[in-house]
This record gives sequence, C-alpha cells and structure tokens, in this order.
Amino acid sequence: MCMFILDNPFISELLYSTVNKNSYPVLDTPLVSGKVSNPLNSCIASELLNKINNPKIYTNSENSINWILSNLTGTNLPDMISLFKDKARFRELLKKIYPDFYFKKISYNELDKLNADEFKYPIVIKPSVGFLSFGVYTVYEKKELDIVVNKIKSEMEKVKETFPKEVLNSDNFIIEEFIKGDEYALDVYYDDNSNPVILNVFKHPFADKYDVSDRMYITSASIIKENYSGFYDLLKKIGEVSNLKNFPMHIELRLDNDKIIPIEVNPLRFAGWCTTDLAYYAYNINVYEYFMNNKIPDWNKIYNNDPSSVYAFVMAEVPLDVNKNDIISFDIESFKKDTNAEILNVREFDYSTKPMFCVLFIKQNNFDSIRHILKLDVKKYIKLKQEYAI
Repeated sequence: MCMFILDNPFISELLYSTVNKNSYPVLDTPLVSGKVSNPLNSCIASELLNKINNPKIYTNSENSINWILSNLTGTNLPDMISLFKDKARFRELLKKIYPDFYFKKISYNELDKLNADEFKYPIVIKPSVGFLSFGVYTVYEKKELDIVVNKIKSEMEKVKETFPKEVLNSDNFIIEEFIKGDEYALDVYYDDNSNPVILNVFKHPFADKYDVSDRMYITSASIIKENYSGFYDLLKKIGEVSNLKNFPMHIELRLDNDKIIPIEVNPLRFAGWCTTDLAYYAYNINVYEYFMNNKIPDWNKIYNNDPSSVYAFVMAEVPLDVNKNDIISFDIESFKKDTNAEILNVREFDYSTKPMFCVLFIKQNNFDSIRHILKLDVKKYIKLKQEYAI
C-alpha cells in the first residue's frame, strides 16, 4: 500500500502531473480537489494503511504530519516521525554512531538564562522541531550569545504563526557543538530491505560564516561522484540503528575532510519548497516515481553524460525586515538576468502568504559563475509603496 499526502505550503506541477500520470493514490484533501484523479477518502486510507507496519507514504510537506500522527497509530510512522523531527531525540539515537558529540536540550524560556561561560564555542542554537533555517544561529564567541538569543526571539515571533507546531515549534531548543565543514543535503529513501537509495545530493554554499539562508543549493556529477560512497555508508548506519523501511527522507549533514556528521533529518519527504525537483532538471530523475517504483539512479551513466555542468536551486526570499503590506511587486526578470545562468524553470510564489518571491532552477558551466547569487540583495528587486521605498 502506498499513498501521497499533498499539502501546503507548495505543491509543484511536476508532483501533480506525476501522481496523475501514474494514478498514485492521494489522500483526499481540499488542496487536491479537482487536481488529482483518484483521491482516497481519509477513513479508507487510515483503515488500509494501519494494516501495514511500514506503509509507503510520501508527503511534500511536513504540514501533513499531524494527519499521520492522528490517523496512522497502527503503523511505525508516528514513532519514526518523532525520532527524526525532535532533534534532541535524533541526537540521542546518533550517540550509537557519534558517542562524543555534545548537545543540550532547553526550553524557549531558558534562552534568556543561558550562562555564556558554560559552552565551548562555536555552538549552534536551533528549534528542536524546526523548518528551513528559522531560528537557527551559530554563536562563534560568548560575547555574541545575548545578541543571538535576541535575534532568535524576534525571528520566532515573526514566523511562529506561519507553520503548524509539528513543523516549527518554538517551545524547545537544542544547543549543540558546531559541526565544521561544508554543508550537504540528500534526498534518500530506504527500500523494504532497509537499503538506502540516494536520489539527490545538494551542496549548500553560504555567502559567509554568518549566513544561514537557503538562498542556493547546487548539484553536479562531480559533487555526487566525490561524496557518494561516504554518504551511502553513513546512511546505511542510520538505517541499521533505526530500522527504516519504505521511508523517504531529507537529510542535512556536514563534511569535514573524511568526517561526516548529520545535522538533521526531515522525515517522509524530500527537499522542501520543491527543491527536490532539481534532480528532474539536472538528471531527468523524477524522485517521486523513483521512490514509489523502487528505482535506483544509474549514477555512473549520469557521471559520463554530464560530467561538468553545475545545476542550482535559487530562492529569492522575502527579507524579514520588509513589511509585506508595503510591497507592490518583485522584478523577477531582473533577478533572473542577474543570476548569469541558463534558466531551466521558474516557480513564482504569492509573497503575501509565503516567505519567498520565486524559485529558479538554473544551469551553468561552473560554480564560480553563479557564486555571486549568494550575495545578491533581494531588496534591489522589490518595488515598495513610495513612502516606504528602500
């Protein structure tokens, strides 16, 4: 038994067309009414899925977690979701692999009471249940701790109503040692024999050491080829300590020479806000079909077919210090031009309700030619009401 659960904040047309083309079962919700051909009644879906310990479910959004927790108590999914969504619990699991890694769970109210002398810097503070980079900050030295705490509190006040608590919860935070190295993100699923299958490998570049944005994710044949073996070995260990089967997930990690340490896992989905679709534009991998049909990418063929191109997901986010009510428009055409890249696809968003203006999928010959995108000032493309003009 398999099923898709499609929910806000965004469902890509590629995902819609995939479920319709393959007649995959889709949970009947207001968002799929008139969009999919075979919606499945909630009661019927619950009855069928609860007969299976490890049903094959994919959701594009963690907003669907509440339905799963409420309706699929007869499966292993609620416990698996809790294991990965709660970063403190995830760190407890990883003690079997990383026994010396430092972390500490605290409540939101304890942020103001932190003793700066207690920690060995740098440290990372983030919501125990989080989404994107909201509330995630690195503290490089103790004099920055109070500043960071104030930033976290201000940011969480602005975004806490945007997502349900199952997705972003400010009640508890985790403080952990800073993980050195380059950041990567993977889309992977575990088959019914607990073997990991890698569908996407992204490198997450940053503008500087203080940057925590999701402005850009890149992929290339060389990035995947250089790191595949090490990533696969780690995923195999995680699968063994958690006994995963028929389970899709998005995992973020850091690589420092040969040392690979996970940052977090997002269960039952691949990269959010349609980032996962980059595999389709780069390598003709439809991640939804690969998961549902137990397909494995032929990475050796991909390495040979396209050894040098760099592909990227680029986000034009709405700055937190800009009042959305003051925005008249966003100049997408100028933003596209300034990427200095081949535009493969454009996704526009309703910035009045979403945290971004648009997403671009782009192609270039090398990363250096698009590195400047990390430092593009999004405010340059925003047209504001005259009295609030930047």
